[in-house]
Amino acid sequence: MDKQVLYAFLLTTIAGLSTVIGCIFILFPKKTKRIIIGSLSFASAVMLTVSFIDLLPESYKMLSRSFYLFPCIVIILIAMNIGILFSFLIDKYLPEGKEENGLFRVGIISMLAIIAHNLPEGMATFMAGNTDIHLGISLTIAIALHNIPEGISISIPIYYATGSKKKAFWYTFISGLSELFGAIITYLFLKPLITEQIMGYLFAIIAGIMFHIALFELFPTSWRYKNKGITIIYFLIGIFFILINHFIFK
Repeated sequence: MDKQVLYAFLLTTIAGLSTVIGCIFILFPKKTKRIIIGSLSFASAVMLTVSFIDLLPESYKMLSRSFYLFPCIVIILIAMNIGILFSFLIDKYLPEGKEENGLFRVGIISMLAIIAHNLPEGMATFMAGNTDIHLGISLTIAIALHNIPEGISISIPIYYATGSKKKAFWYTFISGLSELFGAIITYLFLKPLITEQIMGYLFAIIAGIMFHIALFELFPTSWRYKNKGITIIYFLIGIFFILINHFIFK
């Protein structure tokens, strides 16, 4: 294994495990609704904004090389709806829990969505780092920054639902590790098979999954606490966080 491949794996690992930084809020000893409300709303904004300004434009860019404008848009919409349906089915068949406001359920659904997001993201980071180390570093920084609030969307609900810091950490860690798993799969099996077209489909499907999680799980759960001011403020902060990240590291 040459140095370039090792660097690509290292960058992918850093990007993925930055998700664990989102666990920092579980170190607060007292349960506070402000943290729950703000973190859920913030994470929902992050997922929506990443979907609309990163995943969908990237999907269009990749698919537009193979399809004309109208078929390309139709394909993206179909792929998005597949993602929404997939997320809806997980939501429907995931057993209801007795935890406060269904927080554990929200954390699990967020974890599954982020794993689905991280796998192709890990593939992309690995391939970028393996091709151009500077491109790989830029992509790693951008991904790491938006992975932190994704970690919040898992760790906060699980911690406040179960009271277990260990569970919150390990669920978040597993979701972050999935990015490295995507890189390993790519290196061992998929590198010759992954095309821009396939990545375009994947990004659109993942955008649909994250769209559903943000609007039907994270944001409604935050809103349910009936502190609309905190929900709206943190939602706007989440949007601006990703916009700043996007324009700095794009």
